[in-house]
Amino acid sequence: MTRDALILLAREDTMHSPNTAVPAPAARTDLQGRIAMIVGASRGLGKGIAKAFADAGAKVVAVSRTPVPADAPGDGATHTEIADARTDTTAATLLTKHDPDILVLVAGAIPPMGTIREQSWETFSLNWDTDVRIAFHWLQAVLSKPLKPGARVVVISSGAAIAGSPLSGGYAGAKATQRFIAQYAQDEALRAGLDIAISTVLPRFAPATGVGTLAVRAYAERAGVDVDEYLQTFQRAFGALVTPESAGCAIVGLACTEASEIAPAYLLTGDGLQKLS
Repeated sequence: MTRDALILLAREDTMHSPNTAVPAPAARTDLQGRIAMIVGASRGLGKGIAKAFADAGAKVVAVSRTPVPADAPGDGATHTEIADARTDTTAATLLTKHDPDILVLVAGAIPPMGTIREQSWETFSLNWDTDVRIAFHWLQAVLSKPLKPGARVVVISSGAAIAGSPLSGGYAGAKATQRFIAQYAQDEALRAGLDIAISTVLPRFAPATGVGTLAVRAYAERAGVDVDEYLQTFQRAFGALVTPESAGCAIVGLACTEASEIAPAYLLTGDGLQKLS
C-alpha cells in the first residue's frame, strides 16, 4: 500500500476512543409497542437499522423517497411513508402523524467522488443541501412538536466528520455540521425542560452501502491497490467493518440504553459503539 494510503489510515486512527462500548442491545420485549421512525430506510445502513428495530419488536415507520425494497422488513410491524425528507413540511407532518418514541435520521446524498480540483461548487455542496438540511428540518420539528417525554433521537453522521474525506467534496464538513446541529438541539431540549435524548453516531467505512462502495473504490484507486487489498489493510489496522446488520444492532442497543447513560456522540465500528468526548 502506498504512503498516501497509510497516511489516510493513520488519520482514521484518530477516531478511536478510549471509552467503553455501549451495552449490548436489551431484550426484544423492551421495544414491544414502541414506534421507531427511520428516515432513509430504503437502502444501506437505514435499511439495516429499520430491520433491526422491526426484529426487536418495534413498530417501524420507514421513511424514504423511493419505495422500500421487498426484502426490507415487512412482517406486519412496518409502515412505509414515501416522502422527501428535505422539505420543511415533511418532518412536522410525519412526526405529528406517527408520534414516534425513537427517531433515527439516516437519509442523505451519495457524495460525488473527486478531489477538490475536480469538484464544482454544485457537487461539493450537495451534502450541505441534503444531509445538513435534513438534520436542520427534522431536529427543528422535534423541538417544535415536541416529541413525547423519553423520546430518543439518533442522527447518523460519518466518521469523516472527524478524519475528513479529501475525495468526497463537502461531505465531511456536512457530516460535522450534523453533529453540531444535534448538539444545539439537545441544548435547546434541556433548556425547555424536554425529556428528549439526542445523539449523533459517526460510522466508519461501511462498504456495503451506497456511500461506502464508491468511497472504497475511490480510495483504493488513489492508493494504487484493488478494493479487496484496501479493505484487508483497513481491517488489519482497525478491525471489523461496519455493515447494515451491525449498525442496526448498535442503534437498537443505543435506543434501549438508559437516558442518563447516553452520550452526545459515538463512533460506530464493526465492533459496536464507542463514546466520543
